[in-house]
Amino acid sequence: MKSDTPQQFSSTERLEKDKILPLVFKLTIPAVVAQLITFLYNIVDRMYVAKIDGSGMDALAALGIVLPITLIIQAFANLIGLGGAPRASMKLGEGDGEEANKVFNVSFVSLLVIGVVLSIVAFFAARPIVVAFGCPASAVDFAEEYLKVYSAGTVFVLLAQGLNPFITAQGRSFIAMFSVLIGALVNIALDPLFIFVLDMGVKGASLATVISQCLSFVWIIAFFFSQKSIFRLRFKAMKPNGKRILAILALGMSPFVMTITECAIQIVFNVNLKSATGGNKDYTAALTIMLSALQLISLPLNGLGYGMQPFVSYNYGKGNADRLKRGIRCVTVIAFIFAAVMWSLSMAFPQMYAYLFSASDKVRQIVVRYSPLFLMGSIMFFVQMTLQNVNVALGRAKTALFLAVLRKVIILIPLCFALTYYVGAKGVFMSEGIADLAAGIITAAVLFTTFPRVFKKREQEVRAREPDNK
Repeated sequence: MKSDTPQQFSSTERLEKDKILPLVFKLTIPAVVAQLITFLYNIVDRMYVAKIDGSGMDALAALGIVLPITLIIQAFANLIGLGGAPRASMKLGEGDGEEANKVFNVSFVSLLVIGVVLSIVAFFAARPIVVAFGCPASAVDFAEEYLKVYSAGTVFVLLAQGLNPFITAQGRSFIAMFSVLIGALVNIALDPLFIFVLDMGVKGASLATVISQCLSFVWIIAFFFSQKSIFRLRFKAMKPNGKRILAILALGMSPFVMTITECAIQIVFNVNLKSATGGNKDYTAALTIMLSALQLISLPLNGLGYGMQPFVSYNYGKGNADRLKRGIRCVTVIAFIFAAVMWSLSMAFPQMYAYLFSASDKVRQIVVRYSPLFLMGSIMFFVQMTLQNVNVALGRAKTALFLAVLRKVIILIPLCFALTYYVGAKGVFMSEGIADLAAGIITAAVLFTTFPRVFKKREQEVRAREPDNK
C-alpha cells in the first residue's frame, strides 16, 4: 500500500474540501440511481412472471415467498460491506491507508466464505424453507425452482453486493452505480428471453438474475485490479484478525439487523396472511405488490444515506464537525422532500402499483383497499432509512442497532400478530403503517438530539491528538 499513498488521498480529498451541496449531489445521485436500479432488479422478475399464462399469480406469490430469502443474502452482504466500508473510510480519514486496505481484504474473504455456506444451505433445503416461510400450496413448486437456481449464484450475489460499498467509500459513486446498472440491464434483457422464448418460466427469471449478478461481480473485481482503486486485493492482507473482524461486524450489525428483520417481517406477514385467509394466493400476491411499493419509497432513501457514508465517515475521522452538520442538514431536507412526495402519491393513487404488475381484478381490489394502510408510515422513512445510514457512518453501532431492532422486532412483529388476531388480514397491512409512524418518530427524536453531541465529542478528540501528531 505504500506506493499507493499519494493516489489514495487525492481521490478522497474532495470529501474534505469540495462545496457541500454540489458534493452531496455528486455522492448521492449515483447512489440513489443505483438503489432505483436495485428496485428494478427486485421487481422485473415479478413483473414478467405475473404475465405467465395460467399461473401468473401463483408465480408472483412464489417470488413473494422467495423475497425474504434473498433478503437474508443481502443482509450478510450488508453485514460485511456496510460494516467494512465505513470502517475503511474512517481509517482513510485518519491517514491510515494500510489498515483501510486490510479491512477491505478481510471483508472480501468473509463474503466469500459466507457465500459458499449460504449457497449450500439454500440449495439442499429449498423446499422446506419455502414451506416454512408461508408459501401457498399452489406456489410451492414455483418457489422451490426459483430458489434452487438462485442458490447456485449466491456467492456472486453476495460478493457483488458486499464489495460495491468499498467502491462508494472511495468517492467513486458513478463506478458503483454502473456495477449495479450493468447487472440490471442484463437481467431486464434476459428475463423475457428465458421466461417466454425459452419457456423456462420461474427458473428462467432466477437464472437471469444469477447471470446478471455474475457480470456485476466481474465489473467490480476488474475495478479493484485497476489503477483507479485505492483498495487492492492482497493475500497477505487477507489474514484473519479477530479485532478487525469484530470492528467490521460491530458497525455492520445495524444494517444487517435492518435487513434480516425485514426478512423476518415478511415471513411474519406471509404466515399471518396464510392463517387469516386460508392460504389465499391473491392476498400473498397483493402483499408482494405492496412490498414492492415500499421498496420504491425506501430504496432511494437508503441510497441517499449510502451515498453520504463516505462523506460522513471521512469527515468524522477528520473531526470536521461543522462540515458534518452542514452535509447532514442538506441530505435530511432532500430525503424529507422525496418521502413526502412519494407518500402523497401513494395515498392518492394506490391503484398505480396494481397496474404496474398487471394484477388480476381480485388482487387489484386488495391492493387499492389496503395500500393506504400499509404505506401510511412511509413518510418517516427519511429518518428510518437515510439518517439511520448516516448514524452507521458515524460509527454509532449500539444506537444504530437499537433503532434497527425497534421498528420491526419490538413494534411491528408483535403488532402484526395482535392485529391479525383481532381484525384478520386487515391487521397485517395496518401493522406496517402504524409501526413505521411510531418508530420513525422515536428514531427522529433520538438522532436529532444525539448528533450534535457526537460531532462535538469527536472534534474534541481530534484536537486532543493534534499535539501528538506534530
